[in-house]
Amino acid sequence: MRFGIEFVPDTAFWQTVGHGILSEKYGFDFVWITDHFNNRNVYVILSLIANYTDRVYLGPGVTNPYLTHPAFIASSIASLDRVSGGRAVVGLGAGDRVTLGYLGVERKKPLRAIRECVEILRAFFRGERVSYQGEIFNVQSASISYKPLRKIPIYIGAQGPKMLALAAEIGDGILINASHPIDFRFAMEHIKKGLERAGKRKEDIDIAAYTSFSVDENPEKARKAAIPVVAFIAAGSPKIVLERHDIPEEAAESIREALKAGKFKEAFSQVTDDMIEAFTIYGTPEDCVRKVEELIDIGITQLVVGSPIGKRKRKAMKLISEHVIPKLKEEFRG
Repeated sequence: MRFGIEFVPDTAFWQTVGHGILSEKYGFDFVWITDHFNNRNVYVILSLIANYTDRVYLGPGVTNPYLTHPAFIASSIASLDRVSGGRAVVGLGAGDRVTLGYLGVERKKPLRAIRECVEILRAFFRGERVSYQGEIFNVQSASISYKPLRKIPIYIGAQGPKMLALAAEIGDGILINASHPIDFRFAMEHIKKGLERAGKRKEDIDIAAYTSFSVDENPEKARKAAIPVVAFIAAGSPKIVLERHDIPEEAAESIREALKAGKFKEAFSQVTDDMIEAFTIYGTPEDCVRKVEELIDIGITQLVVGSPIGKRKRKAMKLISEHVIPKLKEEFRG
């Protein structure tokens, strides 16, 4: 069992970098930094963290090939691997329509785009001169002048059935953006199909629960801290996910419209207890351990602690370090 943590670089550089450095001290194995054009640059942040850490794996969680061409992703990750002494990983996803829409970018054939991107990345990582003619990407006799220090693990962010199967088929790991056992039982069914298609075993991939996580000694404080994040998750969830949790589509649409209009207080006030239970792991350390145990039983092999983490990040990280990670490691070994 491994443990990752996700940070959104939406504050001063030194804050995100400081949290990344502290993650290693607190026993995390992976530091994932989100990649959005409107936040601080993901590779600058990762490189700064690499300079002050020795052990944690570092990568974008996740980047997408629509805004960043696979060749540029390959160059950035290979550079990060050298800067970090061989600790780079890459989280790859199809991007979200809202963010891509801001820039007028079409999310065309996401399954095909991810498959082609993975094939191109691996060719660049092997140091090849790449010629590739795909449906989405065209590379003509291109190469980068250096290789990563070792084979780069490629994690694929997935939530829908086809992307889950594809991630299991071609990825080294899967980042499942969910927090509830119902979603992971659903995911495992489709992961199994992808593994069978590729002739792989479950042990061949790292299955990560990329959760919204909120911990505090006071469970009500943990709950309140999760509400803004849950609002965005509910607003962005596809119909099939809302139906799985018996959340009315109209309720999610109302939150979505309020967020689009910049009426954040109104949006957050519409978040229900059912939404919080469906879309986040929250509560005291003991509450969180119990909820994660369910996910381990289903088959996850990495827990990624994602936003908000807690009302106060450093306090929450310390609680996770002292009361969540040791307990889960002990039980996993048992």
